[in-house]
Amino acid sequence: MQIENRDTVTTELGERTVAVPAGGLFDRYRMNPDLDQIASDPRVENVDFFRSLTKTRVDSPIGETMTPNFYYAMSTARLTMLAPTSAIRAQLPDDLAPLEVVPGVGLASVMFFRYDVCDIDFYTEAAVGVAVRPARHAGPGVVDLASSLVNDHLHTYVLALPVNTEIAQVRGHDGYGFPKWVTDLDVTIDDDRVSATVFGAGGDVDVAFSATTPRQKRHRSGSRVSGLTSYTRLGDAWQSTFNQTNVLASGSALLPRGHDLTVGEGRMADSLRSLRPGRAVRLDVNTRAQAALHMPAPISVATR
Repeated sequence: MQIENRDTVTTELGERTVAVPAGGLFDRYRMNPDLDQIASDPRVENVDFFRSLTKTRVDSPIGETMTPNFYYAMSTARLTMLAPTSAIRAQLPDDLAPLEVVPGVGLASVMFFRYDVCDIDFYTEAAVGVAVRPARHAGPGVVDLASSLVNDHLHTYVLALPVNTEIAQVRGHDGYGFPKWVTDLDVTIDDDRVSATVFGAGGDVDVAFSATTPRQKRHRSGSRVSGLTSYTRLGDAWQSTFNQTNVLASGSALLPRGHDLTVGEGRMADSLRSLRPGRAVRLDVNTRAQAALHMPAPISVATR
């Protein structure tokens, strides 16, 4: 490892060299943290959720790494909209099928994330994704929808995933197969308001979002853990990536009003516009949460 300056050091991830904060969590622990030290950070409510999870060392396209990736203090916002199944299907690989709420209508989401304390240090992220049917399911779609809602476990395909740090881009793109790129991205999520702006290559607004935060309800750690399975391709192989979110404070608004979604010019805007989203049906905001993101595993996804 070579020190670039007093603020960053470089590290190797597969065939890529990236800069990370000197003295940050990745620099100190390389994905294998001391949970007692993490617990001393005032931004982290507790680490009980992570003590129940075992990290393992695995080989991956980004070299040897530890999994899962832990997110100790984070906040998220997701605006879910109705979209024509035909538009969603046009953006999906043939192996995947949209999850329909009624015939001809699926779900598209724009999401924003702020990771204040995590194994790869602070970063922000945004996403455009669509709900898809679980891999290898061929029965009635309404059964998959009901199962997703009851079990709080969604399945998704991501079309765009900008981030604001190099290590998040390399790990997400090379290691997981997500469509990630680095750009300027500001995200603030607190008890009063959600505010997020993704900037395009020329500094213009790609996508921006603002809304009043729905009233938050506190949850005991471990009492509300949701799941998200994302499908990506690495080379010629399909991969399934599982993410567990330990929700600590959350709120939702059905048929939300008063939010402002700006679809400007850029990669994220193009992805969102291609889905022809219509009415917003739900706004979900977690002002306090934690997560464990597992490395992807090979899977057969044929749904037809």
